[in-house]
Amino acid sequence: MDTCWRGVSLSFSKSISPSRTTEALSRLVAHGKQLFLITNGPFSFVDKGMRHMVGPNWHELFDVVVVQADKPSFFTDQCKSFRKLDEKGSLQWDQITCREKGKIYRQGNLFDCLHLMEWRGPCVLYFGDHLYSDLADLMLRHGWRTGAIIPELECEIHVINTEQYMHSLTWQQAHTGLLESMQTYQDTESRQVLAAWMKERQELRCITKALFNAQFGSIFHTFHNPTYFSRRLVHLSDLYMASLSCLLNYRVDFAFYPRRTHL
Repeated sequence: MDTCWRGVSLSFSKSISPSRTTEALSRLVAHGKQLFLITNGPFSFVDKGMRHMVGPNWHELFDVVVVQADKPSFFTDQCKSFRKLDEKGSLQWDQITCREKGKIYRQGNLFDCLHLMEWRGPCVLYFGDHLYSDLADLMLRHGWRTGAIIPELECEIHVINTEQYMHSLTWQQAHTGLLESMQTYQDTESRQVLAAWMKERQELRCITKALFNAQFGSIFHTFHNPTYFSRRLVHLSDLYMASLSCLLNYRVDFAFYPRRTHL
């Protein structure tokens, strides 16, 4: 069975459940997956955050940990070398010639990682919370699989499952269908009816938008159209989810298949 490398770029949010995150990472390790962590944060910040989320021995879950990576240049710059940190976070200047599990490294670059770890493009699944700093170069230049962490997704899914949203959306679709089929009638009375329907449809659209955010609406849709963020998300990520713990809803060998979109 192939062993996939799964990378994570974690942001230490209060919305993340520490126990669920630990469970997700531990399950991957238990099934023979090799994990690595690449983050722009300094060791002191990363250590405190991971101790809170995973526990005092968090680094033992990862085969490679890189702090102060300086992403996204980490993925494109070949000049910066890796340096190892001791247990207190002090910088060591010895040349890095091999990987040591559980050790902390600073800076470096992806090309040295590929040489030391023998990573292969589609066998790597990398999770990050920023489309451009984390995912773009890895997918477009290196052929890695990518997973986007979108915390707002949890709230958006909650909204679209409310009765108010479903009722509003159903009425919008009904109004759109009526307007599309009846617009050929141009007599005075028909035009008045069409104008009333258009006004009611616009009011429904504003109500639906405000269910997500009164000022900005959904991060995924502007009324009926996908937002720029949504289009880039689909292009640059193979998966997207609210948090890493969402993986617990699926088997480790579960296959995700893309869905054909509407024309």
